[in-house]
Amino acid sequence: MADKEYNATEGNAEKFGGEGAFVTRGASVDRGEAERVAANEDLHRGLKARQITMIALGGAIGTGLVIGSGSGLARGGPVGMLIGYVIMGAVCFGVMTSLGEMATYLPHKKGFSGYASRFVDPAMGFAVGYNYLYKYWVVTPNNLVAGSLIVQYWTDAVPVGAWIAIFIVVIIAINLLGIKVFGEVEFWMSLFKIVVLTGLIILGLVIDLGGAPGHDRIGFRYWKQSPFSSYLVGGDTGVFLGVWAVMVNALFAYMGSELVGVTFGEAKNPRKTVPATIKRTFWRLAIFYVGSVFVIGLIVRANDPDLLVANKATTSAAASPFVVAIRRANIKVLPDIINASLLVFVLSAANSDLYIGSRTLYALAAEGKAPRIFMRTNGMGVPYVSLALCSAFCCLAFLTVSSGSKQVFTYFVALVTIFGALTWMSILVSHIRFMKALKAQGIDRASLPYIAPLQPYFAWFALITTAIVTFFKGFDAFVPVFNHKTFITAYFGLPVYFIMLFGYKLYYKTELIPLTEVDLVSGRREFDEDEAAEDEKMAHDTRPWWKKLWESA
Repeated sequence: MADKEYNATEGNAEKFGGEGAFVTRGASVDRGEAERVAANEDLHRGLKARQITMIALGGAIGTGLVIGSGSGLARGGPVGMLIGYVIMGAVCFGVMTSLGEMATYLPHKKGFSGYASRFVDPAMGFAVGYNYLYKYWVVTPNNLVAGSLIVQYWTDAVPVGAWIAIFIVVIIAINLLGIKVFGEVEFWMSLFKIVVLTGLIILGLVIDLGGAPGHDRIGFRYWKQSPFSSYLVGGDTGVFLGVWAVMVNALFAYMGSELVGVTFGEAKNPRKTVPATIKRTFWRLAIFYVGSVFVIGLIVRANDPDLLVANKATTSAAASPFVVAIRRANIKVLPDIINASLLVFVLSAANSDLYIGSRTLYALAAEGKAPRIFMRTNGMGVPYVSLALCSAFCCLAFLTVSSGSKQVFTYFVALVTIFGALTWMSILVSHIRFMKALKAQGIDRASLPYIAPLQPYFAWFALITTAIVTFFKGFDAFVPVFNHKTFITAYFGLPVYFIMLFGYKLYYKTELIPLTEVDLVSGRREFDEDEAAEDEKMAHDTRPWWKKLWESA
């Protein structure tokens, strides 16, 4: 049933050079699912479990947490911020487990768009693929700009444009060196993030318990004084809006953790790697995110004047609530160290953003939804044509050299949250359809390599919560008076997504794939062969145990 192939629409094949474009009972599949792709169009499976885990964690730990949590504290108060981050953390874990169950059953190199095309509708695959690509075309140059402005914390002798050019060359070079080099670089940069964040959490506890030079034991003083803040209006309504604003803030902060799903196509032995990665990522996100916001709420007052000033500075260490607490505690030098750490944070983010953007474009080409030339890879398995186009969009960062373009670019960057939220919802819809297709075709979920917990309820909870937060994320555009600029940047991504979705449906006349006809077979045999070959290779490995442990960790 699922192996039966039909030629794609003539227009689609002609437009995208789709000699490899096929549909399987309505699902978009390319020849690479049924046959080996050409050597010059194939990605290499070179990422290890420890690298994937760190990439997942590193993608989620960035300035959104270290800096953005300050605005969350000011709007929601310490308890309100903790509630918002816990709820959205549960949503994030729901997305991760849903993605993990699909990825272990059918690892492929087509990213999220591949699952949407296969389990829902090729039109959704097209929409989510380009939606995710647009996000990284915007967020990559934004991180480059943040890096250049962080350097200005120390000196403005070198023009911002020069720093941007240097950073662009560095991240392109790392991406061109192949997946093994990229994985190792991101492993150590992400490990550095974890060390820094761990140090900040410990420092925060020391300050709270009276270990700072002033020996002022804070304890839960700020929780007792004002556990919640009022946002925009007073009373209970203001408290509710404050917590809601934190949830929107947390959605942006957690965003990026899903990028690990794009790396699965280049992972060694994904059926063992992915479940371990999901479990490790959950605990590390819980410890670092929830732990960080908990400590921040202990050591900084929500109405601290320095915090309100810091929220106006968006890129340097001055904007971090940790720095506000350090200055209050009269600890010298540390603000400079934190600023240097933030530079590593944003450069690591820009590096991984460029990687994800190029792989997303490669995935679209593999599905026949982008010109096939974007599947071209070099000898190290790097899709260099996709990388070249995504690198060209890094030049958007130079818009900020002109002061007149800064505001336009700021509005453009506001689209990142809506693009990310739509991606999360598409992943969850794909997983819900995947589970229903398994049941309709008589396949027991207990037989899957990895079983996501609390399903299907967890996926529905995550989907509904994300949808509600997304729909009401721009509520502050209406209070106290309507602000059309805030409204447009908050919701512009929605019509873009649905225009792509319904435009593709109308043009190619695709339909929702019947559950009994969802393809749950194609491509598994080839992957099983690869997995068996990898297991045999490991069985005959004569290296010392500690080397094998490091290799497989």
